[in-house]
Amino acid sequence: MPNTDSRPQNGLQGSSYIYDYGTTPNTRTAVSQKVRLLAPSYGQGNKALTQMGVVSQFNPSQSRTIDPVRGIGFGDVIAELVPSVTEPTTGNMERALLYLSNLWQATGYAGGVDGPVRSLAHHRWPFDIEQQLVFSTLADIDLVGLGAANSGANGTGFTAGHQKIRYPDAAGPGGSTLRNPAHSAIITMYEACWFNSWSATFAKDSGMIMESGDVTVSDTHDFASIYGEFLRSGNDPSLSELGSIRYSGTPGAFPGASAAAGVGVTA
Repeated sequence: MPNTDSRPQNGLQGSSYIYDYGTTPNTRTAVSQKVRLLAPSYGQGNKALTQMGVVSQFNPSQSRTIDPVRGIGFGDVIAELVPSVTEPTTGNMERALLYLSNLWQATGYAGGVDGPVRSLAHHRWPFDIEQQLVFSTLADIDLVGLGAANSGANGTGFTAGHQKIRYPDAAGPGGSTLRNPAHSAIITMYEACWFNSWSATFAKDSGMIMESGDVTVSDTHDFASIYGEFLRSGNDPSLSELGSIRYSGTPGAFPGASAAAGVGVTA
């Protein structure tokens, strides 16, 4: 008998009612109901990632140390702040435990009814997570243009980190297919993730059993851009971005530098 909670179909990790879509509000503010998390599903080989179900929260986090440069005899000032290397990205996800699909199976491992994975000690290969921040109809109108709502937009080149995505088509009357419209989505890839902790909560005063896993991420990127020394990452005064008045060579070198305010003026 097929396992409907772990049988990818139409881009989802299962085909049971647990994975049914519902409606979500259309606001310019991003809402969690429209965020899609995709990961490998066990038994699917190297096919595309599929959307995870019953994930109650996902918390990615990044950090790095910033060291101040100071000098003896120059007073109590900071000459410059120097960023250190970025710590590995971490993330936490919480998911309702299903009898037919647990957190291991939802990230590609042979666990639960599909195999023996029960411990971090059995976790020997990494996996990828794709996060899609799906736009609302209101935001799509602003991005694509009035009259083109729910058509989605693909970025190109430097902006290729946002893509058009389409939800699975629905069944129409008489066996016809109702083709769903598209939305734009901002894609973030968390690549080569390793679980560093796993836990489950079995509580006498709560019926639902929740699983929680912490992951450490090898790389984070936007799905399409080329990263390197000359990445156009914003706030670069050589690209006519705002930058900082501290790094302005002459007044008026970029917006915000003002000779009237004495910025950049030398004796």
